[in-house]
Amino acid sequence: MFYKSTRSQENANATAAQVIKQGLAADGGLFVPESIPTLTLGEISELCKDAYPIRAAKILSKFLDDYTYEELLADCSEAYAESSFVGGSAPLVKVFDNVYSMELWHGPTAAFKDMALQIMPRLLSRALVKTGEDRTALILVATSGDTGKAALEGYRDVPRVKIMVFYPVDGVSHVQKLQMASQTGNNVNVCAIRGNFDDAQNGVKEIFGNDAMSQTLDENGFFFSSANSINWGRLAPQIVYYVSAYCDLIASGACKLGECFNVCVPTGNFGNIFAGFLAKQMGLPIGKFVCASNANNILTDFLRTGVYDRNRDFYLTMSPSMDILISSNLERLLYFVAGSEKTAMWMKSLKETGKYGIDAETLAKIQENFVGCFADETATAATIRSVYTENGYLIDPHTAVAMYSAKDYIQSSDDTRPMVVDSTASPYKFANNVYRAITQKEPSSDIGALVELSELTNTEIPYPLADLEKRKINFNTVIDRRDMANAVLEYLNIR
Repeated sequence: MFYKSTRSQENANATAAQVIKQGLAADGGLFVPESIPTLTLGEISELCKDAYPIRAAKILSKFLDDYTYEELLADCSEAYAESSFVGGSAPLVKVFDNVYSMELWHGPTAAFKDMALQIMPRLLSRALVKTGEDRTALILVATSGDTGKAALEGYRDVPRVKIMVFYPVDGVSHVQKLQMASQTGNNVNVCAIRGNFDDAQNGVKEIFGNDAMSQTLDENGFFFSSANSINWGRLAPQIVYYVSAYCDLIASGACKLGECFNVCVPTGNFGNIFAGFLAKQMGLPIGKFVCASNANNILTDFLRTGVYDRNRDFYLTMSPSMDILISSNLERLLYFVAGSEKTAMWMKSLKETGKYGIDAETLAKIQENFVGCFADETATAATIRSVYTENGYLIDPHTAVAMYSAKDYIQSSDDTRPMVVDSTASPYKFANNVYRAITQKEPSSDIGALVELSELTNTEIPYPLADLEKRKINFNTVIDRRDMANAVLEYLNIR
């Protein structure tokens, strides 16, 4: 299978290994497969019998056909080992009625990004060999909280790879900041910027698109790559857990083979929900995708009106991983619905004016699959409290946004099909706000909230977050956005 850019029909001859190594297409677009492989009901029936690593290897082999099945199975078995995913890989838990929580946060950083970023470094290491690459990969990451730590942990001490993470200094939770600041490893670096996530993401994209910077790195034995969901190697593994969720629904008796289910995803950069869309295109019987947003509800407005306008107020919320006004992976959806010519035109408009509007036909096609809902801060806190007090189930603010949106969709549509809600982070990553929501009292401190939440709910603090306050701070640099490129060169000791 070959891959091409969302912004051009030409040169569709890149292999999976090449696009995983490269990250971003040369024209600034995102790589997409030239065709979508099929997943039959018979194959799904067989997958129901398999453990998660085997499900992952079988599905990835359909997209990454320059990797052998044996290579993928070995990498998936290591990535999703029980020692790393304590509690299981993407277990499904019934919360109430026909609503299920897909817990994606049992990995080594307690966030859903682990589901992709434990396998992605292994795919990149093999890609370097498959493409004959002799330079060192420099992974640049912009994070709104969870991607940074998950990428740092995934790439820690991986040979021939260096990684540098940028995050908004006031745009992540205290726990997320401590996780990144205390990161260990001989090939990692972390830097905060003054600004928001979009500033960090735009800064990284500008560095990627700087030809002089790329040449300087090449002359010093480095090349750029990415760990954000703009990289196909990050996105493809996320397809797997939607298929796995359906297998678990069948196993529980909630669905019969061939029956549809719905999915609700707390959405920022649009990668997670787009992976579900790809699973549907393969043949997974998904009905509706509920795109759940927080107060930064740019996607809700887009799905309702067809106008994407980032020229609006930006809010810092208790669900910081969704505090985003540029949803990069939406570009991939536009490509599959409207083609590369229109996508390139809309992305050009977004870059130049901060907005674009799609035509009525394209909007109608998108609305066949997607509906947008959002929860403000009050609704988010109330949902955390009600789901715990009424259902005995503890959720973080991002999952609460999705739970609220799932209920909103069900009540407004009378759609009674099983609903799978992506639970994207452990409640302990945001223990301060979860504690406030449940008790309507202030915790003793952001870190003290972990112990207080554990005592209140009689639940255990996940192993990645235990004793976090005792870890050594290794990174505390804060810079202006315009200094990001210089910070990269300093990290690599390039003058």
